[in-house]
Amino acid sequence: MPELPEVETTRRGIAPHLQGRRIARVIVRQPRLRWPVPRNINSETAGATVQAVQRRGKYLLLTLDGGTLILHLGMSGSLQVLAADTPAGKHDHLDIVLSDGRCLRLHDPRRFGAVLWTRQDPQQHKLLAQLGPEPLSAAFDAACLYASTRKRHCDIKSLIMNSQIVVGVGNIYACEALFLAGIRPSLRASRLSAARSARLVDAIKDVLRKAIAAGGTTLRDFTDSDGRPGYFKQQLQVYGREGQPCVNCGHPVKRQVSGGRSTFYCAHCQR
Repeated sequence: MPELPEVETTRRGIAPHLQGRRIARVIVRQPRLRWPVPRNINSETAGATVQAVQRRGKYLLLTLDGGTLILHLGMSGSLQVLAADTPAGKHDHLDIVLSDGRCLRLHDPRRFGAVLWTRQDPQQHKLLAQLGPEPLSAAFDAACLYASTRKRHCDIKSLIMNSQIVVGVGNIYACEALFLAGIRPSLRASRLSAARSARLVDAIKDVLRKAIAAGGTTLRDFTDSDGRPGYFKQQLQVYGREGQPCVNCGHPVKRQVSGGRSTFYCAHCQR
């Protein structure tokens, strides 16, 4: 699944091509995505100008004259800016055609992505209203994380992956941040000290910034807006490295599976 760095990479890639451009029409080839594509999406958006391309968590927000398009890449989605007459492939489900002859094309083999429309404040949309602070914002700090851990009986990895606590910390980056902070993923959240909360916040921010700078992580089929893969995978220190020596101590990296997700960690370095 594209995580926050991949989504931010996409936002930065498509924004220069969309901002200030007028939408000529929206072509929907497959309306049955995670949620149905609104039937009136073309009539609502045709002729509107893209004012801004923003991100909230893993959602992309295209601010238009009269509302907002909310896009989500789901499990396997990607966006590319192409010439509008580029032949569509099997999994190219939707084009936002621009007046300059190009289009923003959604490619989504598994169809878990979404394209939605709202005329209201997008931050009040049911998908966004309950989201926690952005991990790279000043609002997400040691005090914020520490307060959220009090009387929490879940493990710390589950807590930082809870989008109501902080958005966008998916499985890959949760594993990497916990390793960087030296914290065992299974540690009960309520046992996290204030000092270790500060260390974990710094680690989350550091890992996400580096991943964004590297263009996201390519594990399966993510490509950025230019069709190029991200390269942060080369920098992963524990994720996907089961049995390999820890980069710090040389002990083998371990893997546990919980809730269908794999957790990678070093039992020697993380406490």
